[in-house]
Amino acid sequence: MDKQARIYVSGHTGLVGSAIVRKLESDGYQNLSLRTSKELDLRNQAAVANFFENEKPEYVFLAAARVGGIVANNSYPAEFIYDNLMIQTNVIHQSYLAGVKKLLFLGSTCIYPKLAPQPIKEEYLLSGPLEPTNEAYALAKIAGLKMCEFYNRQYGTCFIAAMPTNLYGPNDNFDLETSHVLPALIRKFHEAKVSGASSVTIWGTGSPLREFVHVDDVAEACLFLMRSYKGAEFVNIGSGEEVSIRDLALLIRDVVGFTGELFFDPTKPDGTPRKLSNVSRLHGLGWRHRFGLEAGLKMTYQWYLQNQERFN
Repeated sequence: MDKQARIYVSGHTGLVGSAIVRKLESDGYQNLSLRTSKELDLRNQAAVANFFENEKPEYVFLAAARVGGIVANNSYPAEFIYDNLMIQTNVIHQSYLAGVKKLLFLGSTCIYPKLAPQPIKEEYLLSGPLEPTNEAYALAKIAGLKMCEFYNRQYGTCFIAAMPTNLYGPNDNFDLETSHVLPALIRKFHEAKVSGASSVTIWGTGSPLREFVHVDDVAEACLFLMRSYKGAEFVNIGSGEEVSIRDLALLIRDVVGFTGELFFDPTKPDGTPRKLSNVSRLHGLGWRHRFGLEAGLKMTYQWYLQNQERFN
């Protein structure tokens, strides 16, 4: 990408979108088109068409999405499938009509079957039933990556897709009803520490295994792919390392400095038992993550302390 290229980052106020903007700006890209959801409702076909006609972006990072943890996904499946289908369909189609040089669609490793072989290779897509608690979100993201594939096949576009694993870092969502497990645990432990609580209760058994990658690593991977990748296959983005929810909770407890007990509630759903991405395709292209989990957690907790008024 030329430093003066017109670049549209959708979802720039969110977790991954804001990290992509930080990385673009630090690398000298200044000609960025940014719109909040209030300024541009990506679910509105006419509004998106008007935006592309006026802005004429050359490159598009499609990071906008309705996202959330197990509670939000399980509680609002209609919103998750409708909003995500509308957002990505409008942006991908208008990118084609506007002659965008390259688009990067960001999905999630939630697209894979609940009981996929581990670690999960890209070719395991559509090989088995999805995890019911996030099926609506997963189906929307599968449709998005397939839309990129089919537009490339029929129209000769260069629309690539990347599937990050569980993200965390600055600008994460720390709302206890809608957040993912890692930021939710940071907030729970912090509030328990401040209130002097003797214990914290965590959903599920603590046995599921999860992979986490710092959002700044994901932003670097996105720019790496945008600059150098033109392959037809979508690509996993992750650390290739996993931790149990129990061990994650213990690590966050230590980072936050909470000294009370942990209790796990087995009446609450665990979700997928194990979800580790195979990142050999991305490693083969020449990219690897930089941040270890403990260092990333310390950075994220410091960011939360500096911004926690947003979540009160």
